[in-house]
Amino acid sequence: MSALADTARPRAPGALSALASAVLPVLTIVLAIVAIWYAASVMMNRAWTLDQIARQNLEMTTMEIVAATMNQERPVLPTPHQVFNELWSTTAGEPIMRERRGEMQGNPRNLIFHAYHTLWPTILGFGIGSFLGILLAVGIVHSRAMDMSVMPWAIASQTIPILAIAPIIVVVVSNLPALNNAVDQGWISEETKLLVPKALISSYLSFFPVVVGMVAGLRSPNAMDLDLMRTWSASRAQTFWKLRLPASVPFLFTSLKVSIAAALVGTIVAELPTGARFGLGARLLTGSYYGQTIQIWSALFMAAICAAALVILLGALEKLVLRRMGARP
Repeated sequence: MSALADTARPRAPGALSALASAVLPVLTIVLAIVAIWYAASVMMNRAWTLDQIARQNLEMTTMEIVAATMNQERPVLPTPHQVFNELWSTTAGEPIMRERRGEMQGNPRNLIFHAYHTLWPTILGFGIGSFLGILLAVGIVHSRAMDMSVMPWAIASQTIPILAIAPIIVVVVSNLPALNNAVDQGWISEETKLLVPKALISSYLSFFPVVVGMVAGLRSPNAMDLDLMRTWSASRAQTFWKLRLPASVPFLFTSLKVSIAAALVGTIVAELPTGARFGLGARLLTGSYYGQTIQIWSALFMAAICAAALVILLGALEKLVLRRMGARP
């Protein structure tokens, strides 16, 4: 027993050193970014501070000037602590729901409420785009005609600037007779109507990474594996379900992580021309109208947090699926 205990003791320092080697590089990069950010904030905000000092005939030390540049109400570049304080005050400092006109409604001052209105069309558009991307990839792999015709058009579609096509989609979809009749009949609400163009723009950006990833995944089996399936007299359907599809799963999840981030960007862009009242895009637009740069940066950070959370969820799902398939211990 003592020999086993002696051999087990040295493992703790090794685990600590491994953890330190993994955390320290990331922590160093983060601290470097924060330091550069603070330095850039001082450089970009000092002009307004020096102008105010000259106008009011004040005498301030260098440290007082630096402190003033870091705490402006509407800075050119907010400091990290200003963005963090704004994030905290608009999430933990504000209730998600509030009473208005005798009923509980969402609080527009809460960033989580805006994030919800952005995430819902993002997930819907991501689902639509991923489904269409998988179908197109299957067709491209199994049909030479689709490979020669559809794939070039899919690539060309991504050269169109989303800022140019988003207003067109919003105007066309918002004026579809079917949607307007559904609103008039009370089948859907006006908010649901505005959800449709946002989901379509989101799916437009999200389908392409899935197409590329799935095409690469479905074509990943080597010639020996395909010859083996032919030796067993496997049909094209059996080859697809037993060989091509399992081989494409790692490629699929990699492309899904890119796709869901693109879907979030598409939703935020779609919220700008729709005149949406709620959502991270609406928050960005409101901040730009009134020069609230701190509000703009906090909305950007919330969008980044949402994207990171979605990618982490997909990563966890990937590990679960691959473990069930026996690809990982």
